[in-house]
Amino acid sequence: MMTPGARQDNFRGWMTEATSFSASADHTQKKEKFAVQFMKNEKEVDIPSNEHGSPNAAADQKEQSTSEIIIDCVYTNNGSPEKTEIIKSVVTHQDASGNCELYLPESSNCSAMESSEDSEEDMYRDAEEIEREKILLSETSSSEHKLSVAPEIDIIEYCRREWRGNTPVAKRMRKGYEAVAQRFASIRRVRGDNYCALRATLFQALSQATQLPSWLQREDFTMLPENLLSKYDWIKQWQLKEKLGRKMGEISDEIKEYLILLRKKWKTISEIEDPIEKQDACDKLFKNEEEEYSLYEALKFLMLNTAIRLYNDDKNGRRVPVFSWLLFARDTSSNPCQLMQNHLNHIGNSGGLEQVEMFLLAYALQYTIQVYRLYKYSTDEFITLYPNDPEEDWPVVTLITEDDRHYNIPVRMCQETML
Repeated sequence: MMTPGARQDNFRGWMTEATSFSASADHTQKKEKFAVQFMKNEKEVDIPSNEHGSPNAAADQKEQSTSEIIIDCVYTNNGSPEKTEIIKSVVTHQDASGNCELYLPESSNCSAMESSEDSEEDMYRDAEEIEREKILLSETSSSEHKLSVAPEIDIIEYCRREWRGNTPVAKRMRKGYEAVAQRFASIRRVRGDNYCALRATLFQALSQATQLPSWLQREDFTMLPENLLSKYDWIKQWQLKEKLGRKMGEISDEIKEYLILLRKKWKTISEIEDPIEKQDACDKLFKNEEEEYSLYEALKFLMLNTAIRLYNDDKNGRRVPVFSWLLFARDTSSNPCQLMQNHLNHIGNSGGLEQVEMFLLAYALQYTIQVYRLYKYSTDEFITLYPNDPEEDWPVVTLITEDDRHYNIPVRMCQETML
């Protein structure tokens, strides 16, 4: 079991999938190779509300260590998967003096130079320009200091302000933002306190909700904590976010309250027809810290429930999505109990969502999460879907990330609710 201190490093993953087929008259197999490269990096720092999006976040990353998990799997003609091989390799070199050398793609090598480029650029900026920026930040601070999701601003203007340098990284980011701007006019910055992936996803889902999802309509939905605790005693170790001025009751009762709140808020907002009123209701909800963080606890518990179901399905020989093998192939989450102790319990405290857990969030909500990964501009991974084979009737929410660690929200889009 990892300690909270040990979880201050979270992972950033890159996923690739290759599929091949071999067939005969009486037997067909589908072979898949699914690889994730996890990169250790520091936890997301809580960003003051006047700095929701971390400027040049991709450029300020420190040295990282990388490991890769590769799963070769075969699907037989009856549809059941057979895991044939799990390979783990570390691609970090450490010399005798303890210095680590990381082998990264050439495009990543300039990341560490970006902040120094910008600081040198400040030496040549006009004093009046610097003063104007200070005034702007001051005004933003006073007007947004309790907002978890900042008001929208023009996406190109935001890009020019955040990425002024002429390094390869800055140029790539500007190209990425220009591509996003073809579909979205504005961006809303999300507070970076290790809840940003949950916050951005939930905000987008509620903003476009027109009905209550079927899984929220189930009669036994609020009985989920009690039912799971009756089967898995280890869930008593679930760590709830502390509420000021209120004593913690039984864990099942607390989580039940969160689930009830989630259903209530989702139903209320989905019934608002006027888009401006709907947006106002979302903004109001995300200014209420107690309710907001209660909703995140509900989402985390739904992720645990989904993980338990997938784990049991795999053990019972039922077909499961490939990401669930990756989820439980990690040394720190070989089963749902470890996933809870070493990952879910630390979301919002010492770490955010890792990329493989974005898949888990998508399955828990039955939403497709579409992410513009700006540092992957001009590659096949520039637009990534979680999951990569979504159900046709799942609604789509869209996020933006510069580094797979912090997420912002694009807005003012063409009507798009389904893939």
